Amino acid sequence: MIFRQIFDPDSSTYSYLIGDKSSGAALLIDSVLERTDQTLQLIKQLNLNLTLAIDTHTHADHVTGLGALRDATGCKTMMGRESLANCLSNTFVDGDHLKVGNLRIEVIYCPGHTDDSYSFYLHESQSDNNQPMLFSGDTLLIRGTGRTDFQNGSAEHQYNSLFNRLLKLPDNTLVYPAHDYKGWMVSSISEEKRHNPRLQVNSRDEYIALMDGLDLPNPKMMDIAVPANQSCGDIL
Repeated sequence: MIFRQIFDPDSSTYSYLIGDKSSGAALLIDSVLERTDQTLQLIKQLNLNLTLAIDTHTHADHVTGLGALRDATGCKTMMGRESLANCLSNTFVDGDHLKVGNLRIEVIYCPGHTDDSYSFYLHESQSDNNQPMLFSGDTLLIRGTGRTDFQNGSAEHQYNSLFNRLLKLPDNTLVYPAHDYKGWMVSSISEEKRHNPRLQVNSRDEYIALMDGLDLPNPKMMDIAVPANQSCGDIL
């Protein structure tokens, strides 16, 4: 497997390039429009063929590169079935497996941050280091969790996504979030269980109260990013 983490400093977004060595097929998770040229250059340098580009959810803090990547490479574009995007090749649902060459990536529905939020799980048998890999979007962050106060978000649904889905994955699962604002690049399920302050709650109601009390400002790109991302990055 070929794996690269791409960082956009303007939005603190991580994109993930996953390639199958034997076939050269590649997948990109959570692209950023402004990083399209850099991403395409990397794909070329690694002798990969981008066959699929996906987003974990409809982002509100940056514009996706799905459309630009599709136009440049002919790759398929996908998001969850709940997405309002009108430009996708197809959609996925919980329990699907995305095939990239010989790699199979499990789709996990994780509503809460938004109602179209998903995570993606690569089993240890597919990973070069024999550790499972979780691409957790904005559901599980490093030492945090995604806000739940817009885009049909729900703290109750996120609690279920975290405590009844993601945190039940093997403790040695590596966690790769869609964002980080402190320079952290990777964590693990075990590490987040022990050190993530938002996970140190005793009940669903306590988590809901915690999230409802955050009182965060809207992302500065929200009014531009959300409608653009429903058109695969086409800024009207």
